[in-house]
Amino acid sequence: MCGIVAAAAQRDVAPLLIAGLKALEYRGYDSAGLAVLEGGQVHRVRAKGKVREMEALYLAEPFPGGTGIAHTRWATHGVPSEVNAHPHMVGRVTLVHNGIIENYASLRVELQSKGYVFASETDTEVMAALVDVNLDKGMSLREAVLATVRELDGAYAIAVISRDEPGRVVGARRGAPLLIGVGIGEHFLGSDAQALVQVTNKIIYLDEGDVAEITRESAHIYTLDGKPAERAMHESELSADAVERGEYRHYMQKEIFEQPRAVADTLEARIHANGVLPNIFGVGGDELLTKVKGLHIIACGTSYHAGMVAKYWIEEHARLPVNVEVASEYRYREAVVPEGTLFIAISQSGETADTLAAMRESRRRGYLGTLAICNVPESSVVREADLKLMTRAGPEIGVASTKAFTTQLSALALLTLHLAKQRGMDDARYQDLCAQLLHLPRSIDDALKLEPQIIELAERFVHRNHALFLGRGAHHPVALEGSLKLKEISYIHAEAYPAGELKHGPLALVDEDMPVIAVAPNGPLLDKLKSNLQEVRARGGELIVFADTAAHIDGNATRGAILRIDGGGEFIAPAVFTVPLQLLAYHVAVLRGTDVDQPRNLAKSVTVE
Repeated sequence: MCGIVAAAAQRDVAPLLIAGLKALEYRGYDSAGLAVLEGGQVHRVRAKGKVREMEALYLAEPFPGGTGIAHTRWATHGVPSEVNAHPHMVGRVTLVHNGIIENYASLRVELQSKGYVFASETDTEVMAALVDVNLDKGMSLREAVLATVRELDGAYAIAVISRDEPGRVVGARRGAPLLIGVGIGEHFLGSDAQALVQVTNKIIYLDEGDVAEITRESAHIYTLDGKPAERAMHESELSADAVERGEYRHYMQKEIFEQPRAVADTLEARIHANGVLPNIFGVGGDELLTKVKGLHIIACGTSYHAGMVAKYWIEEHARLPVNVEVASEYRYREAVVPEGTLFIAISQSGETADTLAAMRESRRRGYLGTLAICNVPESSVVREADLKLMTRAGPEIGVASTKAFTTQLSALALLTLHLAKQRGMDDARYQDLCAQLLHLPRSIDDALKLEPQIIELAERFVHRNHALFLGRGAHHPVALEGSLKLKEISYIHAEAYPAGELKHGPLALVDEDMPVIAVAPNGPLLDKLKSNLQEVRARGGELIVFADTAAHIDGNATRGAILRIDGGGEFIAPAVFTVPLQLLAYHVAVLRGTDVDQPRNLAKSVTVE
């Protein structure tokens, strides 16, 4: 939710900042701006819209300078506009910010009483003014930032420059990510490593409450009380190629087709023909999991749907009770925590504000321990969890999650098998489920071959305004995920229901203009689903059925279309059936001409509440 990149270098930094913003644009794209300090003067350019709009203004009148900060915004306080775009300038201070300051209104009133006049509606400009006030007291920029953040309630990652201290950038983080990039004779700040992949692979992740000061020659880190701190340096495995589209039209399409490799990477060295390997959850993980009597899964959006699938898996195969909850709801109720309950946080970025806050809240509620399932190794969720299982999806740039979902399902399947084996699952059944999971990358690859048929199918949706998705059992969350993908990127209103709920209300929506998309794996609920489909057919609804090749569904019995998929087995079928629903959403959005990778009003990493 907003992206920050900053630099102190021996070369002109504006082109580097713009490249970094483009890599961060998945985090927000309502407006963008950059500011460069040179010769005691700050040159700033801002524009409403995407980074390219701001870049065009810069290229029309470029300016030099070796110290700068930049920002791409997802609007919170104040509508998207040039005046609300970052960086904000007050006095000698220029500042960019990711997050929300909850006490900004009272601080604003106090500052106005001191004569400050604000040009924007943002909480960020209030922060810039506070830093300026502290500079007036004779503080250095670092001291002024430390004094400022101690007054703030809420979440922030910031980068700040001052006209009085050329060659220096100060950053700080609480509740939103920020890291240092270490180059040769230059240092950088960024919201994540993707912003810096073009300039360095040496990364220092800031801890909660850290304040960092970078110059060309050095980077120093301080705790909130001003004491020097040491943080480990890591070498990022990201490559420039990993964040490029390559031959694909959109990042989302690329990421859909990366799923066989991403799932294989997630399973690699964690499972073999004889079963799940030991110690894949980290030090002490196997011992802690033997004590589990129940699980509480917390997540948001797509990750929540993955957790819902896991509930079916774990309760069926490991015979443990599972509660799945949206993180933003969990935080504001007093959950009852039975003895021996494991808390599981699922997050693609590991910085999702509600999920992270829920995990911190869980510390006081008496859980057995915490497990993070995440794609970013040095993220806050991972660092703060007792146990962790990385999904190895690689960078996911498209706002609509695809490979994040299937790799999360892969990780949750590993957890399911581990728990099931611990709790005495029959060896033959265990071996069968392991074999299915090992085959998952190939099954997804086969599902991707349906793309030509799905491109034709997508033409039926171009002028539709509504769609209904149906699934039963573990495929109800798959239907929810398919519905979410379609509405996110094509802007078609879509809903999803357990198929058995059709007659309890949603059937009233069905007519010849309402396509109904059904997920039909082979299994014990197939006959029940067939009856639900007949209800749709009887009302003249257009049925689009994604059916397992082993499921006996008469293609002539539907008004619409039927696509055959080899689900690969009942256990892995939810992950396999997700893929054609992703492709359907993608190609419908392409035909409707929407912005596939950056849909309106959405951002990839939701780091504010």
